[in-house]
Amino acid sequence: MTTITLYRGLPGSGKSTKAKSSGPDYVEADMFFMRNGRYLYDNKKIKDAHIWCQSIARFNLQQGKDIAVSNTFIALHEIDIYLKIAKAYNAKVQIIECSGNFQNTHNIPQFKLDSMKDRWEELPINLQKLCIN
Repeated sequence: MTTITLYRGLPGSGKSTKAKSSGPDYVEADMFFMRNGRYLYDNKKIKDAHIWCQSIARFNLQQGKDIAVSNTFIALHEIDIYLKIAKAYNAKVQIIECSGNFQNTHNIPQFKLDSMKDRWEELPINLQKLCIN
């Protein structure tokens, strides 16, 4: 059985670092904005970035390969699509919540981080059972 592991946390929480070292293939929406080794974020393309990220997860599961997905997943509806993808491919789901306090790599200003923290949605009980730490 394949596994999709979702790494969830605010910028600077350690989710990318943990996902990269997890073993299976790993993807995050930020990768969509990498061009020739440079991060070129474009807010107008964030939806495209998430669709791209979901397609990579789908492809891996189709190929019978585990996948780690590292995104903030602040709102619960952002997790839902990955639960549907996992169900479609009969994959196991794991959720890892990261809460470290490191320098965020994209220099997101503190007021934006505070706003993200204020919008953070706790996992409901049915999803808490998927959490591993």
